Amino acid sequence: MTRPSLREYAAVQRERYLAATRAEKGTLLTEVVTVTGLHRKAAIRLLRRPPRAPTARSRAGRPPVYGSAVAQALEVLWQATGSIGPQRLHPFVPELLDRLARAGELRLAPEVDQLVRQVSPATLGRLLAPARATRPRRGATTTHMGTWLRHEIPIRTFTEWDDAGPGFLEVDLVAHCGSSTKDFYLCTLCAVDIATAWVELEAIWGKRHERVGGGVHRVRQRLPMPLLGLDSDNGSEFINQSLYDYCRQGGITFTRSRAWKKNDSAHVEQKNGAVVRQLIGYDRPPARQLLPAGAKAREQAPRRGPRPARLRSGPDPLPAPGRLRHPLARDPRGSRGALSTPQSPPPPS
Repeated sequence: MTRPSLREYAAVQRERYLAATRAEKGTLLTEVVTVTGLHRKAAIRLLRRPPRAPTARSRAGRPPVYGSAVAQALEVLWQATGSIGPQRLHPFVPELLDRLARAGELRLAPEVDQLVRQVSPATLGRLLAPARATRPRRGATTTHMGTWLRHEIPIRTFTEWDDAGPGFLEVDLVAHCGSSTKDFYLCTLCAVDIATAWVELEAIWGKRHERVGGGVHRVRQRLPMPLLGLDSDNGSEFINQSLYDYCRQGGITFTRSRAWKKNDSAHVEQKNGAVVRQLIGYDRPPARQLLPAGAKAREQAPRRGPRPARLRSGPDPLPAPGRLRHPLARDPRGSRGALSTPQSPPPPS
């Protein structure tokens, strides 16, 4: 029996106990002891004692400093920045406040404005926790460690990109599988140029080596600069013999990040959330519904510098699972010949 239930039961039996005779009190005590499991003397004290007046629960520690007004103001700043994390949001809070105030989008009392400006990153995270909980659920991880070529492919960390010129890409796969990785699902290959922040997106059906390798080749064809380097995570969709040979034959530097260290691929991880997830989301839509969404994400991806002269040639990159072919594959019916790319090696198979 819980403590609240015991208090309710004692309040009912107390009236019977005080109005009963001596013989009736003995019978009532036996009943109370059987129901509650209390000692007989404890039951007597419980029934004789008048009920206590309810008291407010005392809170230990310092009184709260940041109220709901501060939390609401921080939620506006958080939404204005695309729902980024509190650690990334914290340095921009004063500047965002000034700009939103000048535009008339946010009006705060002087005391609330001061509290918002002095909030720490940890407190910022706690105040934004209810708002962040309403965001869509995160997708399931689909990275499976590839161990076969890990000794042949060198590691590049986040501190080693200072001397990288245009043409060095970070690549990653974003799985549109919802909360389950069962059966086939669509993926988006996201490639980010380190020096120019150029973004290329390619929709891929599944994660087989030849399909991911074909997606890398199509991204290479659309780049406005030659592909010089490729940096991926440790997933087996990238760490395989096909892509390794493709990079070696094309003179492409192939590196990988450390296992479970997302900060080594910070550029592409940021674009995964800011571009792909913002436009497509975390659900698992059918392939036919995601085709226009993938094209929209590819066209709306923020790029820097001039757009490439030729965005795409050939059919849509997402045919049915059994009909997906490499861009250099020749149609046996003769309706589509091989693309002429003498400067590039054939895509991985």
